[in-house]
Amino acid sequence: MLYGIGTDVCAISRMAAAVQRHGERFAQRVLGPSELAEYRRRLAKVERRGIHYLATRFAAKEAFSKSIGLGIHDPMRWRDCEVLKLPSGQPVIVLHHALKAWCEARALRFMVSVSDEADTALAMVVAEVAPPAASSLAHTP
Repeated sequence: MLYGIGTDVCAISRMAAAVQRHGERFAQRVLGPSELAEYRRRLAKVERRGIHYLATRFAAKEAFSKSIGLGIHDPMRWRDCEVLKLPSGQPVIVLHHALKAWCEARALRFMVSVSDEADTALAMVVAEVAPPAASSLAHTP
C-alpha cells in the first residue's frame, strides 16, 4: 500500500556554493558515513563529480522526508538516511538510529531514483507499507 511520494530538484550550483562557503562541514552535516566516504573519493578524483554526488544525495533526502511526511524533523535527520548503491548500481535507502526504528514500526520500505544533468539534480522516493509476511503455518489442502 502506498504511504507517500516525495520528489525534489536541487541546483548543483547551490551545492557548489555551500561547499565553497562552508567547506567539508556542509557535506559532513548532510551525508552519512558511507556517503561521506564516497563523496570524498569522487571529489578527490574530479571535483564536479563530488558536488554532483552531494546534490543527488541532498535531493534524495529531501524527497525521502516528503515521502514519509515529516520534513526534516525528528526522527528524520540528514545523516540517519543514506542513499547508497547495490552492486548492480541500483540506489537504495539505508536508515539508522531512531529514523530506522520509526520506519520499521510502520513497516515502511522505499524505492528511490536519483539523476543529475548539467546543473540539476533530481530525486524521487516512493514509500510503501510492506505487506505482512505470509505465515509459514498457513493451512494448505
